[in-house]
Amino acid sequence: MENTNLHSPEYLEVALPQFCKAMSQLPDEAQARLAKIWSQFGLPHVRRMTETFQQLITFTHFRRRVRRRAQRRRRRRRLRFGRAVAARADGEERIYKKGPRVDALETELGVRTIDSRKPLIPFEDFTNESLNEVLEMDKDFTFFKVDGESKFSFQTCPFVLNAVTKSQGLYYDNRIRMYGERRLTAFYSMMQGREPTPYLELKVRRDHIIDDAMIRLEIIAMENPSDLKKQLVVEFEGEQGVDEGGISKEFFQLFLEEIFNPDIGMFRYDEDTKLFWFQLVVSGKRRSVHSHRDRSGFGHLQQLHPGRSLPHGGLPEAHGKKGTYHDLADLNPMLYKSLQDLLEYTGNVQDDLTLTFQISQTDLFGNPTVHDLKENGEQIPVTEENRQEFVEMYADYILNKSVESQFKAFKKGFLMVTSESPLKYLYRPEEVELLICGSRKLDFEALEKSTDYDGGYNKDKTSGTSCTRSAKSRRGCFYSSPGTDRAPIGGLGKLKMIIARNGPDTDRLPTSHTCFNALLLPEYSSKHKLKEQLLKAITYAKGFGLL
Repeated sequence: MENTNLHSPEYLEVALPQFCKAMSQLPDEAQARLAKIWSQFGLPHVRRMTETFQQLITFTHFRRRVRRRAQRRRRRRRLRFGRAVAARADGEERIYKKGPRVDALETELGVRTIDSRKPLIPFEDFTNESLNEVLEMDKDFTFFKVDGESKFSFQTCPFVLNAVTKSQGLYYDNRIRMYGERRLTAFYSMMQGREPTPYLELKVRRDHIIDDAMIRLEIIAMENPSDLKKQLVVEFEGEQGVDEGGISKEFFQLFLEEIFNPDIGMFRYDEDTKLFWFQLVVSGKRRSVHSHRDRSGFGHLQQLHPGRSLPHGGLPEAHGKKGTYHDLADLNPMLYKSLQDLLEYTGNVQDDLTLTFQISQTDLFGNPTVHDLKENGEQIPVTEENRQEFVEMYADYILNKSVESQFKAFKKGFLMVTSESPLKYLYRPEEVELLICGSRKLDFEALEKSTDYDGGYNKDKTSGTSCTRSAKSRRGCFYSSPGTDRAPIGGLGKLKMIIARNGPDTDRLPTSHTCFNALLLPEYSSKHKLKEQLLKAITYAKGFGLL
């Protein structure tokens, strides 16, 4: 890797691949020694090595694609994802019984990539976009799941894949699991003479969505946890409609809005950072002598598992890590700045600041309390010698200890539906957030290019759907079709929106079909009326009339 000629074709085609193969076959101890040597190199050298490897990946993959194309001219390609899955259905148990993936090099070095907050080379630089644009994910996924012993899969090197490509693999994995649950259900139903129930059916009332969902999922989790991996089908009591995906989407939207409602008491919201965090359970001593009853229901809800609100197993588990002092910069910037000032203070810490290892907090109802970070913390002053310990214990309490019971319950429910996912190690925390929440960056030009029209409509006839130049109005207009104001992974260009004609001119408001990302518009008499009706729907009927 010291050779600056590695970029040249003669190295790239023959020598470098052989070198990489030999390096990958080194014992773990030798690989760890090599990694330690490389870690001492400066940024220019490490970046040059990274670029060299990226060039090799791109070159090798495209060369193989050219060879495969030549082979296809002589014979039909036999290996397709669907056929491979069907042929291997009987071996499904063996496929999913694989143990958790362990990175031997991380174990040998005693470090974890996930713990790096400011890597020398950003994580994004390891993503090979050229590869991601042409990678046949159905085939690569089959190699990963079925032929892992003899075939190479890029999913064993997740750092080169972007979030869009990973989500495709996650989709295939979920479909296989759902189909597997259907087959098992059908088999046991035939053996027991019962009607098969291939879906996880959830019937809820809109005004009791939390209670109905939690109770039903709690019963299922106790009686037959495997049912949580079935495809979810939601029915709102007293409403007509077949769940083709849109009703489930709306259910999750409404459910999460309720769960994150501060009045529920499960999470707290910071107006400054726009972040949610678990509600602190203050176990310290109250400054006030008055007692208060738990009027929020939090005492009951914290015993449930919030992760069970994600029943179709479509979310991967990221490697967990305890929060540290540096994480406070995101959660509570003011507290982080105060602690940072404490660490950098050049005067007499004990005399000037008069801090102790006892901190003040407020409970769920805003009552002031105190908590000892150490036993008899009120009697232990913070000095120049122990201030680092104070900062670390303070952060550990805020981020970990004070929310330990809530987080354990959340984690238990989350793992119940994701623990067997073979892709759970693929995602970094920020990618998990993007996968679950979507992106708030809405590229409406990309959406316009990907939009289809039906019923005689075209781009010119529906130009009034641009609403106004107001970002809020445009976001509300977009919300109507998919039932969310977030863009999917890959951006709005990946969302196939349909604008369809829905009858002649009328005073009715527009409606939407969330299952198919369809906006249904009557043929209003003018663009002015179209714009007016859309703005009414956005302002007074969230999601329009969701079908």
